[in-house]
Amino acid sequence: MATAEQIKALVKHFIEEDEQRFVTVALQVADKEAKKGHTRLAEDLRRLVHSKRSSPNRRVTTGLGLTTVSKRSSRQNNVDLDSLLHLSQADTRMNEVVLNDRCQAGIERVIMEHRQKDKLARYALSPRRKILLCGPPGTGKTLTAKVLATELKLPLYTLQFDGLISRYLGETAGKLRAVFDQIARSRAVYLFDEFDAIGAHRNSTNDVGEVRRVLNSFLKFFEDDSSESLIVCATNHPELLDKALFRRFDDIIEFSKPSWSDAERFIKNRLFLFDLSRLELNPLKELVEGMSYADLGQACDDAAKSCIMNHDGKMDVPLLAEAINLRAR
Repeated sequence: MATAEQIKALVKHFIEEDEQRFVTVALQVADKEAKKGHTRLAEDLRRLVHSKRSSPNRRVTTGLGLTTVSKRSSRQNNVDLDSLLHLSQADTRMNEVVLNDRCQAGIERVIMEHRQKDKLARYALSPRRKILLCGPPGTGKTLTAKVLATELKLPLYTLQFDGLISRYLGETAGKLRAVFDQIARSRAVYLFDEFDAIGAHRNSTNDVGEVRRVLNSFLKFFEDDSSESLIVCATNHPELLDKALFRRFDDIIEFSKPSWSDAERFIKNRLFLFDLSRLELNPLKELVEGMSYADLGQACDDAAKSCIMNHDGKMDVPLLAEAINLRAR
């Protein structure tokens, strides 16, 4: 069942009418029960959290705590935020991830500034809030958004681009305005993943008028935003982004595929349940070259499963090498 801390947090957020944090903790409880094998209870909790509750004469609140507009304003801006913003589970700590020193320092700086935002405010300064993460797929960009949400104890919402882009003239910009209204209204970490979908260069040969208008709208909303939320944009293709975007970010963190030292540290971290103390991992150096963290993580998981099922839980280098080779192919 829920831990004492989670129960206290649920009661606290309920009393404070902080629905978003209440929902975040409730989903954490559901995930914990699912991991224990209590699938029926977990599903019941998730169903209750995601069920819609509404009343004609009060604020309308969705299951995710997103659409918080009055009956009058909902008629003016009839946008279903549940289809635009997805609430994600964020339970990844900074010490659980392996990144290069430059990335790690950049992320830790953002966390530190937000933790001490009141101290900065006394000197008319504010923490970095608009962050661009760029680099190859599988190098930790989405995971970083989870780390930021976990460390700052904030909900994590991911923008659903398939719900944002509309074929009707001007409708996409209206949805984007609703998203930024939510960002201003409720402090959280908001992840714009695959950001090049709306941030592509306006002079692109494949550009269409609606995409150009969306980017112009985003630039305006993004620049006008002065909320306390943390906006994280992630892209695998920074070269496709419009140049006007870069100067609007407070920080740009570049990700890369792991070096051998980072890969070795990642393997040991991923397989911490196995005894690797006597293993010499250097023979794996050439095999992991060019692999992303995501692929390397999958290879480690494959090796762990094989080790448990076929080798009595005794990990060795040939087993790892086989899993890495299979994943690389």
